[in-house]
Parts: sequence; structure tokens; C-alpha cells
Amino acid sequence: MLGLAWAVATPTLAGGSDALLLQAQALFGVVKPVTPEEASAPQAVLGRALFWDTRLSLDGKTACVSCHSPADWSSDRRPLSVNAKGQFTTLHSQAMFMAQDQVALRWYGDRKDGAHQAERSITGSMGYGNTADLVAALRSLAYEDLFRRAFGTEGEAITAANYAKALAAYQRTLRTPAPLDDFLQGNAGALNAQQRVGLEKFVGKGCVACHNGPLLGGNSFQKFGVTKNYWLATGSKTIDEGRFTSTKIESDKYVYRVPMLRNIAKTAPYFHDGSVATLEEAVRVMAEVQLGQTLSPEDVGDIVAFLGSLTGQVPAHYAAPAAWPAVAANR
Repeated sequence: MLGLAWAVATPTLAGGSDALLLQAQALFGVVKPVTPEEASAPQAVLGRALFWDTRLSLDGKTACVSCHSPADWSSDRRPLSVNAKGQFTTLHSQAMFMAQDQVALRWYGDRKDGAHQAERSITGSMGYGNTADLVAALRSLAYEDLFRRAFGTEGEAITAANYAKALAAYQRTLRTPAPLDDFLQGNAGALNAQQRVGLEKFVGKGCVACHNGPLLGGNSFQKFGVTKNYWLATGSKTIDEGRFTSTKIESDKYVYRVPMLRNIAKTAPYFHDGSVATLEEAVRVMAEVQLGQTLSPEDVGDIVAFLGSLTGQVPAHYAAPAAWPAVAANR
């Protein structure tokens, strides 16, 4: 799955030797653009429709996109989202773009992959009492043909498992190459002077210990609050206990899956509870509670400038399809 989304940066340079570039190539990986063939694959096409169809929820108003807005680069500017039962989610909704390539999903890492998350969301965010209710809704909305195209003509095509597989297939196509990727492929000029300084500080101050790989994170679990209790710096109203909430293992207290930093400049607010409003403050908090450092305003500004180089374009197909299966003929 990772091979679809990124590639190891080949250490070739444009314009001569660049030690910073070589260092970055060893630490990170290149995100590749999605191909037309990937975006138009039958499972991805079906998944796109499912992702945006608000009719597939208890209240008829909620879809996956309700918590993952394109205006927020597939995140949610609200600290907590609202599900189809009108209830607040427990934690802040994380960005969807490239989330499939993380070691696990959600803050606690309690979903092994996108299909697992999608199937559990049927009785979670979508509000249904059971998966059979979703299957009935899909049949009533004339999704049979799209499911047959995606999963073949033998046996039952419309199932909760296939619903989940299709959503995962669509989400795997939501990749956002950014200026950092141009830099990693040898274009030393893809980062401006301040971004280069910020990259040096990001590495030198230790941020890269957890935020590495092609997504700059998403590949490990770490305690939030190594040198200081996190809530003393974030001002969190409620103290969440991290993976311990799910696993009940004492060593998992305050441990979370490390967030990826791709598009981080566009996905405020920050942390599991959305308690920090700005990226500048988030950088200060992380230095304080993870590294035991107090960053100067200049250091913060430089690191934030570097993080801006991780912002890509919202994919063109991160939008509702032109028509829904049941109503296409009536439009």
C-alpha cells in the first residue's frame, strides 16, 4: 500500500552538492501524484460516491466529508466534529489525505487500516444501529451497478465489507505532493531560504526523531508529554489518557499515534482535542513537552515556514461526483 503513495528519494542533485538536500533525502520520502488510472478505478469511483453521499447516514445529512472538509484539507476546523446522531466526536478529526499510509488510523491507532475504520464508522459516525441498515440504504439508492462494477457479478456485491473496501480505495488516491517533494527529487530551489533554515532546525532540534518518513510522522506511537504533562501546555479542558482508553494497558497512558505533518499548515486546530488554535503555538508546545526546549520566536517562525512546504493542492477529485446513482436520470 505504501508503494502507491511514495517513493524513496533518489539522491541526485540539480545544481551541485547540497548537504541539506542529501540529509532530507535520507530522512523523508517523496509523495507521488495520483495517476488517472488510480482515480478512475471502479472501486475508487464507488468509494468517491460513498464518501460524499449524505443520504447514507441516519440523519440523511452526514457523510464522511462532513468531518473532513476540502476547505480544511480533509480535516475539520472544529475542535470536535458532530456525528449523524448530533453528538460530538470524542477526539478531533484528523486529516484524510494520505492517512491510509500510516501505521494505523485514529489518534489511538485503534483502526488497522482505512477499510477497518470505514466499516466501524457505519455504526459510529454514520449513526446506523447495524450494518444491515446501511446495506438496505445502498440498495434503495440504486448502488447495485456501481458495486457490481467494482466487485464483480458473482455473489452479493453490496456488503458492509465492500462498502469499506471502496472507501479505502478512494482514500488511497488522495495524495498531495508538495514543494518538499520537489526538493527531495533534486530541486534545491523548491524551498525558499527561510524554509531551508526551518528544515535545518526541524532536524537539529530533534523534531525528526518522530516526524520522519514520507508523511513526516504517522509511523509510530509516542507519549504526548515526555518532559511535562501535555495539558499544562495545551490548556486542554479534559485530560485524555491516549491509547490507554482503548487498550487499558498502563504503559499506553498518554500515548498516541504520531500525527503526520503533511498539509499541517492547513489543518488547525491541533492535537487530539483541538486545544491549540495555531501552528506557531503547536510548535512551541511540542518543543516544550516533548523535547524540553523553549524555542525563540525566530525558531518557531522558521520551523513553521518549513512546515508550509508540506502543503499540497487539494486533489481535483476530492469533490462530490457529478450525479448520484438513484437520481442521475432525474437531473
